[in-house]
Amino acid sequence: MVKYDLHERLIDFAVQIINITDHLKATKAGNHLSGQIVRSGTAPSLNYSEAQSAESRNDFIHKMSLVLKELRETHSCLKIIYKAKLYIKEEEDLIVILKENDELISIFVKSIATSRSKK
Repeated sequence: MVKYDLHERLIDFAVQIINITDHLKATKAGNHLSGQIVRSGTAPSLNYSEAQSAESRNDFIHKMSLVLKELRETHSCLKIIYKAKLYIKEEEDLIVILKENDELISIFVKSIATSRSKK
């Protein structure tokens, strides 16, 4: 059985986001969203690392909530990029990363709910 490593998955997600920004139109909107999505799309991995060293259950829930917040912000950025047609490569790339983003959001919603129920 393959070990499921959520942190590796978040790192891979961050790398995919970085790669997407390399192929956005060099317009005012493209440049703005590129900077925004690099911040929000790489933050989940970094915040998840912090959550692994949480000092309490409340601290863990707080840090996991930050991961979720950044994933939701990234999702909005991806949808704007998609709808505004700012991505200059295959549209399918955005659809794949949006699906991964949705799955990660679902994982963190459930994880936070589980952690809260154990309080």
